[in-house]
Amino acid sequence: MPLRSLVPLVVATTAALLVAGCSSSSNSNDAMSQNQDARGPITYVEGKDTTETGVVKQLVGQWNASHPNEQVTFKEQSNDASQAHDDLVQHLQAKESDYDVMALDVVWTAEFAAKGWLQPLKGNFSLDTSKLLAPTVDSATYKGTLYAAPKNTNGGLLFYRKDLLPSPPATWADMLKDCAIAKEHNIGCYAGQFAPYEGLTVNVSEVINAFGGSFVGRDGTTPTVNSAQSKQGLQTLVDAYKNGDIPKQAITYKEPESQQAFQSGQLLFLRNWPYVYGTAGQAGSAVQGKYAVAPLPGKDGIGTSTLGGYNVGINVYSKHKATAMDFLRFITGEQAQRIIADGALPPTMGSLYDDPALDAKMPYLPTLKESIEHAVPRPVTPFYPAVSKAIQDNAYAALKGDKSVDQAISDMQQGIASAGS
Repeated sequence: MPLRSLVPLVVATTAALLVAGCSSSSNSNDAMSQNQDARGPITYVEGKDTTETGVVKQLVGQWNASHPNEQVTFKEQSNDASQAHDDLVQHLQAKESDYDVMALDVVWTAEFAAKGWLQPLKGNFSLDTSKLLAPTVDSATYKGTLYAAPKNTNGGLLFYRKDLLPSPPATWADMLKDCAIAKEHNIGCYAGQFAPYEGLTVNVSEVINAFGGSFVGRDGTTPTVNSAQSKQGLQTLVDAYKNGDIPKQAITYKEPESQQAFQSGQLLFLRNWPYVYGTAGQAGSAVQGKYAVAPLPGKDGIGTSTLGGYNVGINVYSKHKATAMDFLRFITGEQAQRIIADGALPPTMGSLYDDPALDAKMPYLPTLKESIEHAVPRPVTPFYPAVSKAIQDNAYAALKGDKSVDQAISDMQQGIASAGS
């Protein structure tokens, strides 16, 4: 076809795309502007509540007791994160209004915001976040706008054998020096979660972030991992694995396997989540009464933890958004946050970490607060699954020795760049 014949086709196609884009944007804006003052019953959706105290049912019960005309129904999803994610996507793609308020894994928030599925929390929907831990607010923010309310959080901790160490290390260099103590006692030094799954993304992110590296820019798409800082962080892990400071079997560890290695007395240090504090102290544990926790080590001081937890957002298609917004304010208020903390879920309200009664029940809380205050969310991007896979695949290859650190970081950068394609 001659070039001149292509011009009208290109113009027409471009115009069609612009119309479609405007239509899509218009539809999203229309939904955001609708039902803002509407009140009535709402449905709250979250993955299976596995807490012993039934946190979600308590929260809903407290709300319903004082809101007879705006009752909340709890829709419990699967405890499989992928199934829960896909269920939400199915309803939102169909523009269904039945899921008014949704609990989102922190890594889903940017995806749902980018797709126009969440009501922005600004204007009449503004949320006071001044009492919430800043990194949790960052995890609910996309391109400078808050899209969800941080409900509960989580952070990594360094578990260590206090019977073998006078004090915990603050830096990676200090911790690796302490590996000599592990060798003296014929145990492994350090382990985290290094199997090729989401846990590896978490562990690698923590080390790279601790050394000053990052993965994506503030736009959520521009790759930034190809840096000297990122290479130094990953090299630290690779060297520790190569020389045995990280045991060879640790490359197969997920959370349960690493926890068991520590509880059976096979490790000096363990990176894991706060729940291990209770399980490691139970009868039958080889380290009962012999361990303590500290913030994760960094390059020059306290390191950076990765955040876990849930953010709670409003479905842009909800019919009762005023009620939904009040429920978000309730979720982040002190009454609800205490219910969350009593259920052994780390709250997002900072002051509760200094509460004597809660600290007596969960002695790790002050340390966890310090960890979360230094936390960095996992890459805030609408293409998180593909970004995470790029991190996992290349970090695992570097640990195994299949790629040099330079090649792994270069390939990671390329994988992140193509994540949205």
